[in-house]
Amino acid sequence: MSATGDAVNDVEMPLVDHLEELRQRVLRSLLAVAVSAFACLLVVRPLVRLLEEPAGSIRFLQLAPGEFLFVSFKVAGYAGLTLALPYVLYQGLAFVLPGLTRNERRLIAPAVAGSAVLFLAGLAFAWWALVPAALRFLVSYGADVVEPIWSIERYLDFVLLLMLSTGLAFQLPVLQLLLGALGLVNWRRMLSAWRWVVLTSALAGAVLTPSTDPITMLLLGGAITALFLIGVLLVAIVQRFKAETPPGDPPPAAAG
Repeated sequence: MSATGDAVNDVEMPLVDHLEELRQRVLRSLLAVAVSAFACLLVVRPLVRLLEEPAGSIRFLQLAPGEFLFVSFKVAGYAGLTLALPYVLYQGLAFVLPGLTRNERRLIAPAVAGSAVLFLAGLAFAWWALVPAALRFLVSYGADVVEPIWSIERYLDFVLLLMLSTGLAFQLPVLQLLLGALGLVNWRRMLSAWRWVVLTSALAGAVLTPSTDPITMLLLGGAITALFLIGVLLVAIVQRFKAETPPGDPPPAAAG
């Protein structure tokens, strides 16, 4: 390893040891997801009732034998993955960070932590804003013609997919921050492309939402645009801080 003091660790591991460590961490992550999913399966009925709340008085039907059984596994899997996400990220960080320089470590660790927070924020935004707005529109449209009686599987697919896609869309500021901190793009160039961002946000809102109602697409597209502007602000702050910080003195030579 380099003697400049940039490296985090001075010990190099053989490739076989790296692969073995990676295998162990992947197995631990999968085990954490499986355990979390099993725990959620034990309380899957309250989880399903919670997911049914935004639908209000809508009646749900089981349209095929075993439909609710498969739905239970699906809900438990999504919930288990969400619960195990912090531990999975920890395992990924524990594997990656020792091989990075100190500067890279200062960048990656907060970015991953921010990614987890933004993912949970995306789930909350979808739950409190997108799902109720979409359901109100879909129920009211044609309510005087048809009675809404929905398949429980298709309803939960709609809710879970919308929440997952929103959580992924909320990763945009982290991506911008990484690109800006690595010097691949600056905030002025990002801001100058705002027209394309608005257009892309509208298209992403149409693609990521499992329904075709305009309310959900507008809300998600507006949220992506707002996240982009937040990312531009973060990049501007980071780049200004880097410009104002004088380069540090070279580290002293190691004793002995």
